[in-house]
Amino acid sequence: MLAWLEHLATQRRYAKHTLAAYTRDLHELVELSGNIALERLSEGHIRQFLSKLHAQGRQPKSLARLLSAWRGFFTWWVPQTSLGVNPALDVKAPKSRGSLPKALSVDQAQALMDHSALAASREPLTMRDRAMFELLYSSGLRLSELVTLDWQYFRTTDYESASWIDLQSREVHVLGKGGKRRSVPVGQKAITAIEAWIEVRSALIKPQAAHTDANALFVGERGRRIHPRVIQQRLADLSKGAGLPTRVHPHVLRHSFASHVLQSAQDLRAVQEMLGHASIATTQIYTKLDFQHLASVYDAAHPRATRKNTDKS
Repeated sequence: MLAWLEHLATQRRYAKHTLAAYTRDLHELVELSGNIALERLSEGHIRQFLSKLHAQGRQPKSLARLLSAWRGFFTWWVPQTSLGVNPALDVKAPKSRGSLPKALSVDQAQALMDHSALAASREPLTMRDRAMFELLYSSGLRLSELVTLDWQYFRTTDYESASWIDLQSREVHVLGKGGKRRSVPVGQKAITAIEAWIEVRSALIKPQAAHTDANALFVGERGRRIHPRVIQQRLADLSKGAGLPTRVHPHVLRHSFASHVLQSAQDLRAVQEMLGHASIATTQIYTKLDFQHLASVYDAAHPRATRKNTDKS
């Protein structure tokens, strides 16, 4: 198992939180197997494990993620054993009702980005926050992708940028999930905010900082590459101050980006490429958000959308 996790970390470049989740999933597989060696597991065992967890109250979405991790491990491991077949290959997790991703309305997103706590401040960390949030909303980045960005491309004998922003071409180059690389346009609002942040950023960098910190686009007050938790908390505080009815997580800005671009452009394939989704089926969920938006406009505007027909035959 350790060899597979090392493979995901070094060859597939999986994020730390993903590796941590896979580690927990494999430990759970070992616990459920008990005295049965992993190379002796069958499809029946995997079904039995899932049924047991489902009966204990585990949600279908959690079981689907667990099964995905097991399936990936066995796909890698089976050729090295006498199993012959992946025991998790044809097993399906219980169906979930499925929930739509949370996204802000256009007005809510504008209110958040234009909030006075960001707009007028010349305090370096607030300027950084504005640049981060504008970029998240402008380009639909994942939180892990934002954290790994360098302020330009660097390549030396002992360091090479994995992800970076190119202000001249107005693009961000990202190494996303599964080592998949993509380039996404960056809007003018985000460019302006990032340029303003870069002007003050150097004051936070320590003279002898390691490359990973000295090259980072976004750093904390101690000059180290920013931690995801800091971004989450700063955005939550901003959304509360802006009076939004819900706590805004960085992924909400990614969902909002996808929903708003799709509403305007109606180009599902382009949104898929910008989000870095391996399957267009994953992107299609945003068409449901778009339909919800259209339906709410219809209900508010059409004279007979919500009124019951009281005509008698």
